[in-house]
Amino acid sequence: MAEKVVIIGSGPAGWSAAIYAARANLSPLVFEGAITNENSQNGTLPLGQLNQTTEVENYAGFPAGELDQFLTSALEEGERMMLPPGHGKHAITGPELMHLMRQQARNFGTRIITDDIASVDFSKRPFTLTRLEGETLEAETVIIATGARANYLGLESEALYKNRGVSACAVCDGALPIFRGKPLVVVGGGDSAVEEATYLTNFASRVYLIHRRDKLRASQIMAERAMRNEKIEIVWNHEVAEVLGDGNQVTGVRLASTVDDSEQSVDCAGMFCAIGHTPNTAFLGGQVKTNEAGYITWTTPFRTYTSVEGVFAAGDVADDYYRQAITSAGTGCMAALDAERFLAATH
Repeated sequence: MAEKVVIIGSGPAGWSAAIYAARANLSPLVFEGAITNENSQNGTLPLGQLNQTTEVENYAGFPAGELDQFLTSALEEGERMMLPPGHGKHAITGPELMHLMRQQARNFGTRIITDDIASVDFSKRPFTLTRLEGETLEAETVIIATGARANYLGLESEALYKNRGVSACAVCDGALPIFRGKPLVVVGGGDSAVEEATYLTNFASRVYLIHRRDKLRASQIMAERAMRNEKIEIVWNHEVAEVLGDGNQVTGVRLASTVDDSEQSVDCAGMFCAIGHTPNTAFLGGQVKTNEAGYITWTTPFRTYTSVEGVFAAGDVADDYYRQAITSAGTGCMAALDAERFLAATH
């Protein structure tokens, strides 16, 4: 018998969709992702990108404070054991928020399988989904919430200091105390890099924009904005060769010239990569319409409809603009409501 709703992905979009679908008595089944080396390297392990962050200060409803008692009462023991030890008087952390979302979905009867969907057949309904080991299942509707992974430089030193000064989201992390009033580095040359650098000037003492060429790829108006900003210094024709740190936090970066053999170091408290994201859509095999960057296209304004009737998309896999936990959660809610109404109209 085909599942009514299968949700692929386990970030804020996936769990929000599960909560709404479960409360609508649709008995959703979530494939939260497999625990594999490949997923670990790609940043696509269960619970999504947010599970790999530290404090989350901008998710509404979780101000800074002592959350120990709440976490103890809300989460089952097995979930609590997965969390990093201790909690100070700061905002909720990414892992805590994600485990709370997962628990909330479970409380309403969501079923969860810790595995990936390796391929899909959307040519007819019910749809056929194939798991990593080859088993198949059928689904009347599918919500794709597999997210998009940030692109990093691929340096060992970068991986060492990820979430300890290395980030790929200025809006998420730029206001954290470790960055305030300190010099910061942004890597990239496109509109996103300029936007990140400009945003960080609200908190940093100075922002170094590192670009490997002698001209920004950003639009002219964005490039001019960066060059006019007194707090932004563009370092042309250089790339990051190494992230420097004291073992706990980033203290600087070592830059290598792209035109000669020279090197230089820049002191900074953090490095923000703004070299794009890769949506996790390879398993779809091109069966759902995407834009030029590979993000799933919503075919109807203010709806999560895709090019395939009965398939919906939520979160960063369809959002190449906002990429925030709270917007992902909102579209997860929308996708569940869209799926519920689709099922009501077709049965």
